Amino acid sequence: MAQSMFERYGGFAAVSRIVSSFYDRVLDSDSLSPYFADTDMRRQIDHQSKFISSLMGGPASYSNDQLQRSHERLKINDADFNEVIAVLTETFEDAGVSASDVSTIIRDINSRRSIIVSK
Repeated sequence: MAQSMFERYGGFAAVSRIVSSFYDRVLDSDSLSPYFADTDMRRQIDHQSKFISSLMGGPASYSNDQLQRSHERLKINDADFNEVIAVLTETFEDAGVSASDVSTIIRDINSRRSIIVSK
């Protein structure tokens, strides 16, 4: 049986390292860091690691309703969503994730744009 992307890149520990690096970059961004001003970053990294793991074929799963509820209070706009996608793409590439796998993950996240970005 073929390995999932999650397994190929080293499971939850590897995904957590990638997500941690992603948040280091996010917190350096003038436009993105305010979204996390009052956030327990350890908890945030854990949640995001589980979400990314699920996109990579790992064990966790998140419903679109959960994603919408967790993002609606943030009032995320398209420009900031686009910056998150760019930072995430760069982080995955720097971590050695193949272009094809990065594309798959980003496409999956982009498919949820309408439930993450405020209208």
